[in-house]
Amino acid sequence: MKIKRTVHVEDMEDIATGGAILGTGGGGDPYVGKLMAQEAIRRHAPVKIVDVDELADDALVVPVCMMGAPTVMTEKIPAGRELIVAFRKLEELLGRRIDAVLCGEAGGVNSTTPFVVAAETGLPLVDGDGMGRAFPELQMETFGMFGVKATPMVLCDDKGNSLVLDTVSNAWTERLARAATVEMGGSALLAFYAMDGATAKKCVVRGTLGLTAKLGETLREARAGHRDPVAAIVDELGAGVIFHGRIKDIERRTVGGFARGKARFEGVDEWKGHDFRLDFQNEFLVAERDGDIVVTTPDLITALEAESGNPVTADALRYGLRLKVLALPCNPLWRTPQGIDLVGPRYFGYDVDYRPLEPATAGRPCR
Repeated sequence: MKIKRTVHVEDMEDIATGGAILGTGGGGDPYVGKLMAQEAIRRHAPVKIVDVDELADDALVVPVCMMGAPTVMTEKIPAGRELIVAFRKLEELLGRRIDAVLCGEAGGVNSTTPFVVAAETGLPLVDGDGMGRAFPELQMETFGMFGVKATPMVLCDDKGNSLVLDTVSNAWTERLARAATVEMGGSALLAFYAMDGATAKKCVVRGTLGLTAKLGETLREARAGHRDPVAAIVDELGAGVIFHGRIKDIERRTVGGFARGKARFEGVDEWKGHDFRLDFQNEFLVAERDGDIVVTTPDLITALEAESGNPVTADALRYGLRLKVLALPCNPLWRTPQGIDLVGPRYFGYDVDYRPLEPATAGRPCR
């Protein structure tokens, strides 16, 4: 199997940063995931990244991730063994060895937790994921759009509890796993969506781990070279800046295993005199400018500190923080009717149809 790249301890800084940029405000705390991955690589071995096309068609591929409200994850740090326990228990259920590890989503902690499993098991990690960003619910994966079942799934918590789910649909997997996660203290780690290599080649959003590393490197080099870090990320992603402002009000609560809320901004510099609002459910879902909705899920909305370019997650939003908000188009799979049904604005209760964002118009000034 041809190795695309090998990831060492020091590489996790860039990957965690880039994952937080792609995570659209969610996916969990990248700092926690980075520390877990670094410790696993330090104790075991560097991680081998492979392209999905390198997998045999009959290979068994399993994604892993952390589930719960990001506001809880920052305070309830995993014990460290939960992911491995979930992975091995699923392997036992399936009755065969797993051949490769995969990311459930390209965001925050879940860009980095699969490195824990890959380092300890010595298995290759596929350069890709099931979202191309982060979404708040388990059925919101490209895998399910190609007939992959989320179950059997194993959830584990920091107390040593584990739970096996076998459900009638991926939507039911989300409902039952969410309820279990709440009882487990608001966060859990899991292995799910087992698939063969032939299916993975059809449904994986490719290249996201490579992109996270590139984004982190771009931000680091821009700062070292005293260049505008936000502009560097905009250029790398082909994104648009849809607002530049300071948070004047933040409303956030943890409900049903999600961090939900709204952040309101007042414009500065070129956006002075304009208002802006970000709605989130773990991830940023809708951006509203001067009373008009300008970007909605599934297109990506990400927030960067105006000066440093550091990504800011939804749980880290606070009064007075000065941010530049970026938008960029989602993976084409999410723009299909099936994709919009899964992750479009109406699914989240917004009475608005999805209007595809294009790079050329993403940063268009207010009129």
